[in-house]
Amino acid sequence: MRDEDQSDPRALDVEDEFGAALRGEEPGEETKQPSPPVTEDLAALVQDGRNFVEAEVAFQKTRLAFAANRSKSAVLAGLFALGFIHLALIALVVGLLIALTPLVTAWGATAIVVGLLLLGAAVLGLKVRNSANEIGQAFESTTKDEQE
Repeated sequence: MRDEDQSDPRALDVEDEFGAALRGEEPGEETKQPSPPVTEDLAALVQDGRNFVEAEVAFQKTRLAFAANRSKSAVLAGLFALGFIHLALIALVVGLLIALTPLVTAWGATAIVVGLLLLGAAVLGLKVRNSANEIGQAFESTTKDEQE
């Protein structure tokens, strides 16, 4: 009997039980199928490992592409933000010059604004130098410890 001709899958179970009874087997006893050899199990394990690695590589590639796309957008937005900050600072300097000109003449206003900008640059430069010295000391202490 073909499988397509059967309308009730339970009928196959009854035929199997009947055949088992004819062969002299107990009704609930299962016939033991030979287990596949260990080499087939190992081959399946290796194939599963390959599938896993391929899936993981594909996932990481997708994640990297997503991160690269988002990074480009973030860098572009950051550059525009820095450009706007720069323009705002220029407007502040021009505004200071215009505001101070009636009080101390144009040359005096220019001298005051330039002096304040140079003072700010000097303070920030000292901060940079101190930070660079601290970083250098951190690496010097690491190399001294390694040499000892």
